[in-house]
Amino acid sequence: MDFSGISPLLNLLPQSQRIISWSLKMYVVESKGGAIVCMLLALLFLGTWPAVMTLLERRGRLPQHTYLDYSITNLLAAVIIALTFGEIGKGTPSAPNFFTQLSQDNWPSVLFAMAGGVVLSVGNLSTQYSWALVGLSVTEVISSSLTVVIGTTMNYFLDDKINRAEILFPGVGCFLIAVCLGSFVHASNAADNKEKLKSLSTEATGFSTSKETHTNDVVREGDVENGSSSAEKARAGTAGFLIELENRRSIKVFGKSTIIGLAITFFAGICFSLFSPAFNLATNDQWHTLKEGVPHLSVYTAFFYFSVSCFVVGIVLNIIFLYHPILNLPKSSLKAYLSDWNGRGWAFLAGFLCGFGNGLQFMGGEAAGYAAADAVQALPLVSTFWGILIFGEYRRSSRKTYILLVSMLFMFVVAVGVLMGSSGHRK
Repeated sequence: MDFSGISPLLNLLPQSQRIISWSLKMYVVESKGGAIVCMLLALLFLGTWPAVMTLLERRGRLPQHTYLDYSITNLLAAVIIALTFGEIGKGTPSAPNFFTQLSQDNWPSVLFAMAGGVVLSVGNLSTQYSWALVGLSVTEVISSSLTVVIGTTMNYFLDDKINRAEILFPGVGCFLIAVCLGSFVHASNAADNKEKLKSLSTEATGFSTSKETHTNDVVREGDVENGSSSAEKARAGTAGFLIELENRRSIKVFGKSTIIGLAITFFAGICFSLFSPAFNLATNDQWHTLKEGVPHLSVYTAFFYFSVSCFVVGIVLNIIFLYHPILNLPKSSLKAYLSDWNGRGWAFLAGFLCGFGNGLQFMGGEAAGYAAADAVQALPLVSTFWGILIFGEYRRSSRKTYILLVSMLFMFVVAVGVLMGSSGHRK
């Protein structure tokens, strides 16, 4: 952009107004275009980190170990954002920088931010188990759709209706249709898998000893999802593949009711639907809980408090789960966790992706409205891509499953476009 004409105009302003104008331009996303860029980057990051976590679970790493690693870098991402964007330029009385706000009497807003972190942490922790029980794609579809249906409606009214209702709510309706289709996709795919497992003959399991078919039927060393050097693996989507996966993964799913997985998924979706409205209240104080003269929390300061509470809840719950695991997982310990370096780098990466993704979502929401920023909940588009590419989800499924899957993804494409089209501009 050409800023050559800005300096002469700013010289006409009083000194205090010049400082405010310049410092705000340096670190606050204000334009609709900038907000959409933030949303698209957040969509990519938030759709990728669940795939990384799922990859580790399918390799046999305990989810408690993975989540503890994830929590560290998730908080670190918020600290990096606060110390960079939150400290750029000179703060002003109406827009103080990060360190200044840490000492101000803004605890009502801080508590809203921390409440948002609590529900997000509980939701993320829940999805760790639902990814295994109902699959990456269906989990993300249902939880994200519930987030939009409930959370976007709340944000619309909290943001004083700055988003265009005639566009926003049809987008919400598309997400609601997508959640229904997601449930149907899971039911159809579960039925397909049940049929595959009825027969365990050589042909059904997908093992091949024929030299002509060896190349197509086995998974070779270096495959991302398997991460091992086995000489021969079953083909993705076959009964043998499902059995191999069950033997390798940390969360055993055979014999468990799919209702449990769906119940966990819906619970996670309700948690996710509350974190964005709580963050909205923290940064804009729509309920006027702050004392007169106390500036609103900046998005960076609020995100720091948000991430601190997310970190504390994640650490405490997962340490408890080490010694008292759920879903028949094996017991572990802090000593075992500290010595488990298998996949730790991937877990750290997942934390960074989620942390920066959430930060970008909030930056976009502060500029264009948090209701429109909920468009990043179309992250199942990214997660489903990784689920199919890396994990072999929906391989060799029925035509009915494929039709439902395509319909579900189509509704998400429509929904994300409509929600971004409803973007407004915060005054």
